[in-house]
Amino acid sequence: MGNTALQQRPASPPARLGVYNGVETTLDYGDPAGELATLRSQCGVFELSWRTKITVAGKDRVRWLHNMVTNNVRDLALNRGAYNFVLNAQGRILGDIYVYNRAESLLLDTDRAQAEPLLAAMKRFIIMDKVEMSLAGEIGSLGLCGPRSGDALAAAGLDATGLEPLEIRQQKLGDLNISLVRGPQNKPGWYELWTDNVSATPVVRERLAAAGAIPVGAEALELWRVLHGIPHYGQDIRDRDLPQETGQPQALSFTKGCYIGQEIVERIRSRGQVHRKFTGFEFLGDPPPLGKYDSGGRTVAEITSLANIPAAEGEKKLGLGYIRREAAEAGPEVDLGGHKARIVELPFAI
Repeated sequence: MGNTALQQRPASPPARLGVYNGVETTLDYGDPAGELATLRSQCGVFELSWRTKITVAGKDRVRWLHNMVTNNVRDLALNRGAYNFVLNAQGRILGDIYVYNRAESLLLDTDRAQAEPLLAAMKRFIIMDKVEMSLAGEIGSLGLCGPRSGDALAAAGLDATGLEPLEIRQQKLGDLNISLVRGPQNKPGWYELWTDNVSATPVVRERLAAAGAIPVGAEALELWRVLHGIPHYGQDIRDRDLPQETGQPQALSFTKGCYIGQEIVERIRSRGQVHRKFTGFEFLGDPPPLGKYDSGGRTVAEITSLANIPAAEGEKKLGLGYIRREAAEAGPEVDLGGHKARIVELPFAI
């Protein structure tokens, strides 16, 4: 289990530490609900120590990776990225990654927990190809999120004007080289700042805090993730799930040609539907435990994430998970082991 560079200096306000996504990090600064409000209405700054980078180099890197993942890597413009799944031959999801074109290499951004399994799975397919895959080292990584993120970046001397989703722009912050990355479309107001050395992360954080960004912890980020309906690999997406079940069409290209698992993905597309889909649940009372729920001898739903979200009319009890197609069509409510839930399209409108 790792820990973070931001712990090397005392946080103000005091931070409560714990484990999130397998890494010791700041869980909150005393008020997760207030920190969620910051992410929704202002600008929060936070650690991304549970993320890591993989470098793919070599003259065959583009062709090889294009044939390994579900999206179009071959046509990525310089400093642009795309969200991808890595599948096995049965079309099941082994992991999810963002792939960026960094000129002389491709950079993969993923969770630390996924990095070694993905490296092992993907390296097996490097046979006669001139391709080298390796962890990119200790790149420092911070996140900003909120409608005032652009203002905070500008006040810190960083230019995010016109930055497109999943685009990288090289910046200078004093003597530091910064890769400023805009988040994907399903993460509104999200930016990431990557540094060449993790030891520079506290300096960048202090500059952003001085520019108006408010420290937030991982518990608020988890609430924000559920509220926006963003699945997390290992929790909401597993290696038994199929791509179209996850409701993430931005991970798929149907015109790129062959890749591992493509036959299954195409078969599902031509069939026109899957038996279940990723969706949101709003519980009318106490939520049920995580897990599968049956009716008539068949699993009708599975709850994979839960969150209590503060709202003006009272706390909302929300969940992410999967609903069988027939149950969704019979909705809008479903009974999960005696717990009533309303099926909700994502993201939640709260």
